[in-house]
Amino acid sequence: MGASIKAAHQNTGRRRRSSRHAPMSEINVTPFVDVMLVLLIIFMVAAPLLQVGVPLELPQAKGNQLQSNKEPLAVSVRGNGDVYIGETQVALDGIKPKLEAIAANGYEETIFVRADKGVAYGIVARVMGRISAGGFKKISLVTDLEEG
Repeated sequence: MGASIKAAHQNTGRRRRSSRHAPMSEINVTPFVDVMLVLLIIFMVAAPLLQVGVPLELPQAKGNQLQSNKEPLAVSVRGNGDVYIGETQVALDGIKPKLEAIAANGYEETIFVRADKGVAYGIVARVMGRISAGGFKKISLVTDLEEG
């Protein structure tokens, strides 16, 4: 009568190529997650090391920490009297023009003054006077937390 059903479906010994190497339709996110976790750990370790400005030995005091939305602008005074805006060294008389230029760009946040604990009060007062003359009225002093 015709061909049997068994003969029509017989395996000829060859496999189809497309069944062995079918494209994968899923995205494997495991390597992506592994890389992200490594980056997270690196940034968690490196973040405390990224303090603003010049390394100083700050005085200790009790008080609450101020919250700021933007990147803070810090003016640092080292023990030898050198003054830095951010990480750029400036002369005492150069503070006012630099801060006026920063204020012209629309910066209205608080300026943080960081001073070595061995710096004379008069030098810090002169720096704060130059900051005020530069157009900034919100000035905060930065200290370490007092132990005990």
